[in-house]
Amino acid sequence: MADKLKDPSTLGFLEAAVKISHTSPDIPAEVQMSVREHIVRHTRLQRQTTEPTSSTRHTSFKRHLPRQMHVSSVDYGHELPPAAEQPTSIGRIKPELYKQKSVDGDDAKSEAAKSCGKINFSLRYDYETETLIVRILKAFDLPAKDFCGSSDPYVKIYLLPDRKCKQQTRVHRKTLNPTFDEHFHFPVPYEELADRKLHLSVFDFDRFSRHDMIGEVILDNLFEASDLSRETSIWKDIQYATSESVDLGEIMFSLCYLPTAGRLTLTVIKCRNLKAMDITGYSDPYVKVSLLCDGRRLKKKKTTIKKNTLNPVYNEAIIFDIPPENMDQVSLLISVMDYDRVGHNEIIGVCRVGINAEGLGRDHWNEMLAYPRKPIAHWHSLVEVKKSFKEWQGRAASFDSESSCPSPKPPPTP
Repeated sequence: MADKLKDPSTLGFLEAAVKISHTSPDIPAEVQMSVREHIVRHTRLQRQTTEPTSSTRHTSFKRHLPRQMHVSSVDYGHELPPAAEQPTSIGRIKPELYKQKSVDGDDAKSEAAKSCGKINFSLRYDYETETLIVRILKAFDLPAKDFCGSSDPYVKIYLLPDRKCKQQTRVHRKTLNPTFDEHFHFPVPYEELADRKLHLSVFDFDRFSRHDMIGEVILDNLFEASDLSRETSIWKDIQYATSESVDLGEIMFSLCYLPTAGRLTLTVIKCRNLKAMDITGYSDPYVKVSLLCDGRRLKKKKTTIKKNTLNPVYNEAIIFDIPPENMDQVSLLISVMDYDRVGHNEIIGVCRVGINAEGLGRDHWNEMLAYPRKPIAHWHSLVEVKKSFKEWQGRAASFDSESSCPSPKPPPTP
């Protein structure tokens, strides 16, 4: 019977039998079941051919669909003619529109950051009187700070790290391109020029409220343009700032490492021009040194306290035992503290040395490793503890996926 059903002539007979099924009830039950199976199979084939073909870029997306969502497994009950796909842009995301907006936003931020203008000044050193002559020439394209769309600018001049000797220009009314052309003299020995920095702060004068700061310029190297034997004109971009940068002071210390003994010696020599933390205008400073390993503090040691001074002298050695195999995992955090008999001790400033430190802190560490058994001394500028915490948190996050740093083991006895 099954062989007969597979015959094409038999199939045609079955289809005709379906049409007269309402008037011919004598059709065998086997024939009726075969007809139903054939019709269902034929209907599925037609529905599969009407399913629109998707592009290859959706292949990966269709893999994530559940099998219950396949179109071929859904019984609609009625045949629908296949509809041709019409390409349309409705519902599509156009990245270029969003990209243009983001670029415009970035440009607006960058323009705001660069809108503080420029300043022109010159430097010359008088060898006879041992005086640095600073000439403030003019400023250009300053931002407007007043409601009238103008400013009343003037400039403060410091020769850091000394902030007591402050000089400033005259105030120029209602202008964004003032011409100052004023000379200022700073007595300083020629040997100290390499350690000095020129700090220019541009302000907007306000008669009835606090003066608004426009920006600042810090020249770290006075010999950047010339040897100062003749007057040299310099143009600098005015960097945006809301308040004057506070000079926290500097600390001098030496580093010495003995690989055979696994001993690191940090000698705190002295500090200079520390920030005054007490009402008296002085501080009671001491130095705390912490041994860090991947952001975790392992040990800490500190010096003695020096009373009522901003330029303390210590000459005290602090020793840590660190085997050579751990030297690339550790760093030192040097904190200058102000002792307070009542209340908590305050942090004046910090600096850091180590393989993962930045700037001079990294260079000082590498120089110590390059010249073992030799003390290497440098001056380090103190920075605010908030800036340092952000750096350490970012670096500590990079070590989360790695194994934790083992505590330095005591070195073998020589």
